[in-house]
Formats: sequence, structure tokens, C-alpha cells
Amino acid sequence: MEQRELTSLIETQNLTKSYGKDRGIVDLNLEIESGEIFGFIGPNGAGKSTTIRTLLGLIFPTSGSGSIFGLDIVKKTKDIKKQIGYMPAEVNYYHKMDVRELLDYSADFYDTDCRSRIEELAEIFTLDLDRKILDLSRGNQKKVSILQSLIHQPKLLILDEPTTGLDPLMRAKFFNILQEENSRGTTIFLSSHTLSEVQKLCRRVGIIKEGRIIAVEDIETLRKKQLRIVQIEFPHAVKNDEIDCPGVIDPLANLNNLSFMFSGEMDSLLKALAEKEIKDLIIEEPTLEEIFMHYYEDKSEKERD
Repeated sequence: MEQRELTSLIETQNLTKSYGKDRGIVDLNLEIESGEIFGFIGPNGAGKSTTIRTLLGLIFPTSGSGSIFGLDIVKKTKDIKKQIGYMPAEVNYYHKMDVRELLDYSADFYDTDCRSRIEELAEIFTLDLDRKILDLSRGNQKKVSILQSLIHQPKLLILDEPTTGLDPLMRAKFFNILQEENSRGTTIFLSSHTLSEVQKLCRRVGIIKEGRIIAVEDIETLRKKQLRIVQIEFPHAVKNDEIDCPGVIDPLANLNNLSFMFSGEMDSLLKALAEKEIKDLIIEEPTLEEIFMHYYEDKSEKERD
């Protein structure tokens, strides 16, 4: 299969948004390639939504710059928006409209006939186009937001916590649609604090903490960091310092059991364990979320130092 040539579609240079005394985002430098699904992860309040709103021209940067499709995000925001599908974390619609009226109204902003696409997506997501927005559950309003972002087949999808309120079946359908859109060349910027979602879809991920990017990694690289979860059962009670080996992180003793994260040489750990009497041993790969939390702890310790 021939691989598409990838070029930068989104770029930021020291992009900063300050809210006076409150932190927004600080010196963000991102480069997102055309045709990729890029994950943007961090806990609530880390700066994900501020980054997206700044990229979309919904708020203006305090300093720094950014471009999408090679166009300046401040000067050319109208031209950029014509080519983007945006799904915010929370939606507030005109409640007196029915779903079809709302989507037809949205479609008028684009130079394309969206009618067949609206019908196709409504069938996929089992959404009644004739119901009033006011009568929809939160999950169904989320479906409307999905359709609204996709009907014009945008070149770029920007999704902010897109699966909140969706049941597992709809979430799976949504992921399938995203993969189909990406296979047609659509670039996807996916912001989430649910790391399992990012792990399923993305090739690369940016990690944001307190308004700053602390890492940009390939997903596989992130997963294959030399981190392991180790759980040991002993025939006797143990303390936190039972295992003397470089690379043991946050050991926690509980009666006869000891658990910790390990980032050292496995050979060193096995030699240290060989000197102990052990009833059971489990060594497993951590989840992306556990790796993510390790990043935060590691970075926080360095900042304090």
C-alpha cells in the first residue's frame, strides 16, 4: 500500500494564551502532519480546550503564532474554518430547531451539497432528524455534534473530548467513522483525557500539563518505555524497601505483597529477586494511562528540583 506524503498541516510557534493571573497555554510548539490522527492528552484543566479555541480563532493568542493549511490562525480564520470540522466538548444548540433544520443551517456555511451525507450519517448513528433539539438526550445531542462536524467532509477534524456522553456502541461506530475519514485523507486532531481512545486511534500523541507541552511521542514509543508493573507475593511480611535495585519506583508494601513500577534493567531486577524467597511474581506492561501518570510525576519532580 502506497503511503501518503505527509507535510505539516498545523504548526504553532510559542503559542501563548494568558488570562491575566490565570494560566492558559504557554509557549506551545506543535507540528501536526497532514493525514495523521494526532492525540492531544492531559487531565481536565491542562489547556487542551484553550489550545483548540485559540487554533480556531475563537479566542486570540496573547503571543506566539500558529497556522493551519499554511494560513495564519488570526488573519485567515474564516478561510480556515471553511475546511474544518469542529466538535466541542460541550454543545449548546437552538433548542426550538429540529435536528434536520439545524444541520441544514450548518450546511449552508459550506460550498457543498450535504443532504445525502446527513441522511447517511443519521442512519449510522440512529438519529431521528425530525426530533426537536430540546427533546434529545445528552447522548443524542452529542450525535448531532458528530454529524455537524462531518457533513461537509472536512480536510481537518478538530475534536475536543468527542465521546463524552456516548454509549459504547456509538463510540465504536464513531471510531470507525474517524478511521474511514482518515483513510480518505482527513487529518484528525483528537483531544482527550481518556487515554484508551487515543491509544486505539492515534499514531502520535502530545502530552500537555499546566498549559505546557511536556512530550510529543509516537504511541508505540510511549507504550514501550522501559516501564513495567511488578507485583510480588512473599511468604512473609515485607516493607517498602524490600527490593534493593535501581529503577524501582514508588514501592508499596501491603502485608506479604509488594508492588511497584520498574524502569531499570530487567537483568538487575531478576538478580535482586533471585536472592529472595518468592511465592508469586507478575511482571506486566503498564497501560498508557499509567505511563502518562508517570510522565507527570517525573516532570513534577524535576520542576521541584
